[in-house]
Amino acid sequence: MKAFARFGFWTRAVQALLLAVTVYFSLGASDAGARYDHLNHQLMCGCGCGQVLGECNHVGCPDSPVQLAELRTAINAGMTDQQILDSFAAKYGATVLAAPRTRGFDLVAWIAPFAVFAAALLGTILLVRHWSVGKKEAAQTPSTPEMDAIHERIRRETGSEGGF
Repeated sequence: MKAFARFGFWTRAVQALLLAVTVYFSLGASDAGARYDHLNHQLMCGCGCGQVLGECNHVGCPDSPVQLAELRTAINAGMTDQQILDSFAAKYGATVLAAPRTRGFDLVAWIAPFAVFAAALLGTILLVRHWSVGKKEAAQTPSTPEMDAIHERIRRETGSEGGF
């Protein structure tokens, strides 16, 4: 009975922890400041510095303040995150997105690196197997008196014991 009471205590403790985590993360979900921070890290600065819009820190950036103001206006206008990202992509081009979309032709940008890696790995495996099969065949060739004489002559002339 005592073990069952402990189990009930731990069950309630885990439930309370999960509830606290859920409440904690859901509080910031509707906050405009949290949305602003989340979205400005999904967009690239248009000045060409290669930094995320929310972290563009070079002095005198002509594009960052304008784009951040547009982002804040869009959030205050009640646009959804996807609508905001789509409007920025339509205005500044797809390069303004920090990560490519996961639909259409942009999906290639997600798949291509993994496909190239898999093809290179497969090619390497096949090449190593080809080399190892060639070595096995060479090691399994029958020895002839002529080949033995040639090997012996090479050993004498090079002073080698057959190893590298």
